[in-house]
Amino acid sequence: MPIPSYAPPSKSSYDVVVVGGAAVGSSVAYWLGEETRRRLSVLVVERDSSYEFSSTALSTSAIRQQYSNPINVRISQFGVEMIRSFQDRMAPYFPDEPAPNLGFKEYGYLYCCSPEGVEAARARVDMQRDLGAHTVFLDQGGLKAQFPWLNVDDLGGGSWGAEAEGWFDSMGLLNGFKRAARALGAEYIDNAVTGLGVVGGRVTSVRLSTGETVFCGTLVNAAGPRAQQVAAMAGLSIPVAPFKRYSFVFASATPIPGRMPNVIDLSGTFVRPEGPLFLTGNTPGDDGPADYDDFGPRPQEFDDAIWPALYHRIPGFDALKVQQAWTGHYEMNMLDHNGIVGFHPEVGNFMFANGFSGHGLQQSPATGRAVMELIVHGGFRTLDLTPFAYERIPANRPFMEEAVI
Repeated sequence: MPIPSYAPPSKSSYDVVVVGGAAVGSSVAYWLGEETRRRLSVLVVERDSSYEFSSTALSTSAIRQQYSNPINVRISQFGVEMIRSFQDRMAPYFPDEPAPNLGFKEYGYLYCCSPEGVEAARARVDMQRDLGAHTVFLDQGGLKAQFPWLNVDDLGGGSWGAEAEGWFDSMGLLNGFKRAARALGAEYIDNAVTGLGVVGGRVTSVRLSTGETVFCGTLVNAAGPRAQQVAAMAGLSIPVAPFKRYSFVFASATPIPGRMPNVIDLSGTFVRPEGPLFLTGNTPGDDGPADYDDFGPRPQEFDDAIWPALYHRIPGFDALKVQQAWTGHYEMNMLDHNGIVGFHPEVGNFMFANGFSGHGLQQSPATGRAVMELIVHGGFRTLDLTPFAYERIPANRPFMEEAVI
């Protein structure tokens, strides 16, 4: 997209330049500020300062601990801790107004399970519980007793996270991180990175669409679905591309009684309450990757795929009316659906924070902290995200996450 003429960066050189100022990039800037207290100069370059097309703004704003990979469970546990305490953490940076209350709805997730998948689902629940999650496995009878509006005839059971899972205000999280980062000295500019200067195995400079060049000590790629564009500027490659995800808000003539969790159907369709309405979508299909600027809708997705799945799983959804729809992008890591976090082994000051495959928002608190630790301390000090390192990419060594929705 064309970039208007905005104020240029205030300096010609920065210790850290972050490409992308949505949830992950702003989390990085916040944690750098918290840790260094202005000892490092930080520039955040965001091409879409309205966040109109940001994956953060267009996400379904949820967090869960029901992952197949233990490190993702721990990352989300820290995310929940941050979300619950966010208003208090951000209060010092909002002296004249209340800090964002993220309105965390801890209504849980319910993963439906086929009869053939029961053994694997029980094993995942045991792993999650061993890590402190509150997930429980409900057999077919248990599901019907807990959720009488659910069709369980073709299910073997389901895993239900009754606590520390739910949905929250994504833009509140982003705005809190951004406000705090700026208060701690980070500079944000409305611009796009069009090129990188690389000399002797290091990124030395960043070229902006408005013509300026700034020098940098460390380059952080937090460009979301455009991550490969930025990597290519340094002669690098990662298997990350945008995949379209269609979301719909609908009204139902039949209410769902009780406290409804985010229901994940066998088909990949999900549905959860959104106030008096409902929010639904499905796992990105095989029609990607999409063009970086393609946010075109596909209204037939609701009628052709989503509504039949909803009606089958929740028979009360027999009379629905779509109220709102939008299209967002997943930054899909096509190797293993997990994030890529860490420095490149040859371009030694190029930091990846990419490829989260739809769970970047909920993983942004832990990712920002991890990136800060690598930059400031040279290693992880809290969660060890070594399995997310770039080296697995050229080695074609997947570190799989199976629970992608």
